[in-house]
Amino acid sequence: MCLTFPKHRMSGGWFLWAMPALFLVACNRDQITTYRAPKDPEATPPMTAQAEEPGRPQASWTTPAGWEQVAPGEMRVASFRIKGPGDKLADVSVIPLPGLAGGDLENVNRWRGQVGLSPVKEEELAKLAEKVPVMGETASLYDQTGQNPSENERTRLLAAILRKDGVAWFFKMTGSEALVATHRPAFLDFLKSFKLQAADPHAGLPPSHPPIGGATAPAASAGEAGEKPAWTVPNGWQETAPGQMQTAKFLVTGDGGAKAEVSVAVIPGDGGGPLPNANRWRRQIGLGPIEAADLPKQTTTLTTAGGPAMVLDVTSEDKAKRLIAASVPRGSQTWFYKLMGDEAAVAKQKAAFVQFVASAK
Repeated sequence: MCLTFPKHRMSGGWFLWAMPALFLVACNRDQITTYRAPKDPEATPPMTAQAEEPGRPQASWTTPAGWEQVAPGEMRVASFRIKGPGDKLADVSVIPLPGLAGGDLENVNRWRGQVGLSPVKEEELAKLAEKVPVMGETASLYDQTGQNPSENERTRLLAAILRKDGVAWFFKMTGSEALVATHRPAFLDFLKSFKLQAADPHAGLPPSHPPIGGATAPAASAGEAGEKPAWTVPNGWQETAPGQMQTAKFLVTGDGGAKAEVSVAVIPGDGGGPLPNANRWRRQIGLGPIEAADLPKQTTTLTTAGGPAMVLDVTSEDKAKRLIAASVPRGSQTWFYKLMGDEAAVAKQKAAFVQFVASAK
């Protein structure tokens, strides 16, 4: 059975994949599984070839013996349950998020807190990382064991991070220390087997996709469920096919051939929080992280049709690149708007970008 990754949303949208369990894994035999997630999770249409979207990724993997496939649910591409002796349990998840989705340090310290460990510093991180192969590239695997504050037993957490094509992939196994230890080799084999293949990017856009070009597209909106905001696209913005895990993308220009790109993405929840998001954007143009106390000085608030937005405007140290990003909470999701590229192009398009973000409703 094939299911397409959602093009526009990731939770109740972009990553909300309320799929039934496709099958249970036999305990004495590995199985190869191939998936795509549905375009419109609310409608749950019949899974047919016609539902497939151009440019959407397709993931496949080998399910280890003893792993029970369960419905992925919110944010997950894949989800498994492992049962051990004495009702011991472990959970395995695969979650892709756009952008850097926070640095390794922030994620590792969050995971360490989940198993009752104290945070580490940046200089200690390299000692904790084990290099493992995933999708033909090298991912960082973090193996941490501690006393879960909410449990009376020791908990072990394995988490691998791979950053590929603008998406951060998180592979995680959490559960009873002994059970995770038993299934660690299977987890590593699972990582090796996980593959991602893009569909033909030249297959064309869906019929409902707005026209691509530089003309003004007043109050453009898309998405059969009507949940994508209606917005006013500024003159001169050239809409192009969105990349992986993006809702929309536009190419813009400035004086002297300067170029920049506007992208829109959706993340369930707050996408990690204001500070991790700000530091993620800063890293994208080579800037270091800031502390929580600095956040109010680095950001402004923009009133939009969809609610208040946090806006960050930063320039690289060499003044060559500039990034303006806005995050707008919308119900259980957050919409992220980003203008990034040559400083001259970003400077010229800033006012139009602000109006674009403010118009979305």
